[in-house]
Order: sequence, then structure tokens, then C-alpha cells
Amino acid sequence: MTGPLPPSPFPSPSQSGSLPGLKIISQERPEFYERPLGLAELLADDIGPGERELLPRGWSILGRVVIVKIDPGIEHLKGEIGEALLDIYPRCITVLLDRGIEGQFREPDREVIAGSAETETVHREDGVVFKLDPMRTMFSPGNLKERMRMGRLGGGETVVDMFAGIGYFTLPMAVHSRPRKIVAIEINPVAYGYLVENVRLNHVEDIVQPILGDCAVATPKGVADRVVMGYVGTTDRYLDAGMAALVPGGLLHYHQTVPERIYPQMLKSDLAEAAKRAGRKVRIERCARVKKYSPGMLHAVLDARVE
Repeated sequence: MTGPLPPSPFPSPSQSGSLPGLKIISQERPEFYERPLGLAELLADDIGPGERELLPRGWSILGRVVIVKIDPGIEHLKGEIGEALLDIYPRCITVLLDRGIEGQFREPDREVIAGSAETETVHREDGVVFKLDPMRTMFSPGNLKERMRMGRLGGGETVVDMFAGIGYFTLPMAVHSRPRKIVAIEINPVAYGYLVENVRLNHVEDIVQPILGDCAVATPKGVADRVVMGYVGTTDRYLDAGMAALVPGGLLHYHQTVPERIYPQMLKSDLAEAAKRAGRKVRIERCARVKKYSPGMLHAVLDARVE
């Protein structure tokens, strides 16, 4: 048999009209707040035996667009997964299935699986505005930390961004660090169009000079205090142009994908070989992992001082 409950240490609202440190709100129709349902719970009636384990555990949001990778084993549920994600994120209007990035232009292979066919959006991050179409241009949320780092570098310098895209590294640097000038080179006409628009939206026209072209030939020589090579896969092919752009004592940010088992040795070897070809000396200042790229592979960045 249970006894009476002990008296509460707090006065009741009827006694005092308030609780210490709290404000009492009276509602004619009280609102109750519950934990939102997760993907597996929303799809409980749609998934078969063994399919729950294949459901995506993560996705990214750019502006009002959700981007998700789906295991081929449950791609027949892509519509249901898309609608469930819109239920979870009611402010979003579109869900894209992401199958990867292709070609020199790094064009996404994506499909609208739920919501509006309008995929252009505005993404705000660390005080920077990025207008983009995730169906047509790449943007990696996993590079956020590196974008923020770039936003704290380059003040008063002349910078060359050899793979500018829509302004991934150019815009944070221009908005926050205010370099003297950023030469932003992009070969993809679609990404270049968004780069020009984003320069205007962020009011950095006086700093950023967008150039449409191949950085292998468009990169200026001997002008840069800092060169950003924010590309992966074949970035080593452009190291000669990157080094040639730097004044003595300039800093090179070399991005590349590298097998985990030979990180960071491969990056250092790439730089040493390029320096030997150019007859210059390099001093490694920093080497860091940007993100996991694929099983056994890293996206890494190496910062080197080039004399």
C-alpha cells in the first residue's frame, strides 16, 4: 500500500501565481510537444523484412532541398523515403536522390524523388549566402569546417582560387577575411554563373574577379600570396600551375583524395615532385583530414609554404 505523496517544495500556481524562475502560461487549448518520428518509424508500414537496416542514416540539407543517398537494395522505396523526409523537414520543398559526382565539371547525378521540381535554392552558412541548383552543381556540406577555416585566412592578400565552383572557398574568404583580391577560376559554365551571382549577393564585387576558363591555362603567374586548389581526384595535374602562380613565400592549399594507408605521405610526395620540377623549395605547414571520402579513402588538405 502506497502512502501519500510528499509535499512539493514549490508553491502551487493557485498559491503564488508563479513558480520560482518560471513563467506560467495559461492555454485554452494546451499544445503538447512530442519527439518527431524518425525515418524508420514513418516507413514502418512500407518496408519489408531486412529493409530497415538499409534505410539511410544521414542526409544533407542545402537551403530548402534535402539530398539523400539510398542503398540500391531499397531504391524501389525512393518515393516513400522522399515523402517521409519532407514530413521530417516541413520547411523543405524538394528531396533529391544522390548517385554521385561525374566528370571534369563534377556534375551531380541526382533525381527529384519528392516535392517540387524547382531545385534552385539559397543556402546560408557562417554568414555567407550560396545560391545554387543542387541538381546541376556540387556543394559538399562535409567541407564546412574547411570553408570556415578559409574564411579566417587571406586578409589583405592576393589569392588565386583555381577551382572556385560556385564560390565554396572564395566567398567565405572574401566576406570574412577581406583579401586585397581573389582571382576565382571556374571551368563549368553553370557553376561559373552561380559564382558571379553569389559574388553579387554577398557584395564582394570589389574583391572577387571571376574567370570562366580552365585553370591549367587561365591561372596567372607570379601574382598570388595564396593559392587554393580545392579539387580532388586529379588535383596533382595542376600543381605546376598552382606553384607558378605563387610569389616566393606564398602559401599553397593542396586538396586531394588519398588512401588512408598512405596518408599523408602521398600528399607530401606530390608536393616534393612538383617543387623539384619548378626548381622551388616547399615547407609543409599543415596536413589535415577534411572528411571521409569513400571506404578507405580520405579527402585531405596540405598547406605548404613555397619559396
